[in-house]
Amino acid sequence: MGRLYWKFFFAFVLVIVAVGLFVGTTVWYHQRQRETVASDIAIGPRPAILVNAAATTLRHGGLAALREMLGDWERFGSGRPPVLAVADDGSELLGRTVPEAALARARAMSASEAREQRRPAVVRTVTTAEGRRWLLFIASPPDAEPPPPARPRGPPWTLFLAALLASVVASALLAWYMAKPIRLLRSGFTAVALGDLDTRLQARMGGRRDEIADLGRDFDHMVSRLQAVLAAQRQLLHDVSHELRSPLARLQAAVGLARQSPQRQSASLDRIEREAGRLDELVGEVLALSRLQTERPGEALERADLNELVRAIADDARFEAQADQRDVTLETGAPLAMPVRRELLQRALENVIRNAVKFTAPGTCVEVRVAREADQAVIEVDDRGPGVADDELQAIFEPFHRGRHTEGVAGFGLGLAIAQRAVQAHRGQIVAQARADGGLRMRITLPLS
Repeated sequence: MGRLYWKFFFAFVLVIVAVGLFVGTTVWYHQRQRETVASDIAIGPRPAILVNAAATTLRHGGLAALREMLGDWERFGSGRPPVLAVADDGSELLGRTVPEAALARARAMSASEAREQRRPAVVRTVTTAEGRRWLLFIASPPDAEPPPPARPRGPPWTLFLAALLASVVASALLAWYMAKPIRLLRSGFTAVALGDLDTRLQARMGGRRDEIADLGRDFDHMVSRLQAVLAAQRQLLHDVSHELRSPLARLQAAVGLARQSPQRQSASLDRIEREAGRLDELVGEVLALSRLQTERPGEALERADLNELVRAIADDARFEAQADQRDVTLETGAPLAMPVRRELLQRALENVIRNAVKFTAPGTCVEVRVAREADQAVIEVDDRGPGVADDELQAIFEPFHRGRHTEGVAGFGLGLAIAQRAVQAHRGQIVAQARADGGLRMRITLPLS
């Protein structure tokens, strides 16, 4: 279960807690009000029965009968609370002390109010035949327990209204919380569609830590990748157009010479043929680099022994190097079987080894080593050439980069760029290192799995 699940879960828990707190507070407040209203008057079925019995006796038997009955209750109380009978002038029928708070509360309560409360009347007012009004009630003793909890009054739909209100508020907050990043993503996609590749969303997501924040991070990664690919294509187009100018200018010059000097037509045709070959080679390398930059390698993986692969390339390079007073040596170990895209990896290794042969000094040799380190295959190619300055060790892998010591050396500056992208297609790495005794070392690491 993702992080959004837990956010939804806690949102629903908060709604339930909020509804419970609202209902509990309402019940507590109502009960508190009820206790405040009747805290000085005895509440309950038994006080109501005694008060109503006294009221009936007074109405039908008169003051004498009520006085006799109350007197008997005083003498033979058996735990019965005393019923107080108070006249309009505040005098009590039996001369007992009446608590002022209880009397004030009893006068505030009427028989009709008691009936509206839907419980037996605990305060009764009876008018005798002489026209005197008597107030009958039972005062609560100071140490009496509070009245029992009462069911909250009010319309039954109030609880439903509370739940509905809490749900509406929670749903609105949850919808806002979810819709805000979605609107942000929508605006980001719109901006990218309009060509603004500098759009980034993760920083604008705030402190979110959920799947939507992950989506924002993936969006930024996608846009960064698109930006890099488009920038590489623009740079490649610029470099290709620059590189094509020189052979095209030479072709035009050769054609002009052939027209002006028919006797030199054969030499001009030879020059045109060479330049056309260079153009064909350049276009081929540019297409290979473009495919590696913008597409996934289409070649299927096949299992091959890396030692045999390097040995075949080293043998071909040695044959060409010996014609220029150079040599290539190879050092291998145990067989290294691994899944590779054979043609792609062959091209990368061939570019690296042939590049070393070009720059190594006459009378020296290029040393090639293949070994295993942990779960990686390592290929090192050392030459005895002029080397590369430290500030150019990364730049030599850029397309069309020509170092400080490349004057007079054939090439377009695409070999190492193609090699780097081919190695990266195998989830490997290629780095250039300056050798302590002069020259350059190219180190390629490839995962065996």
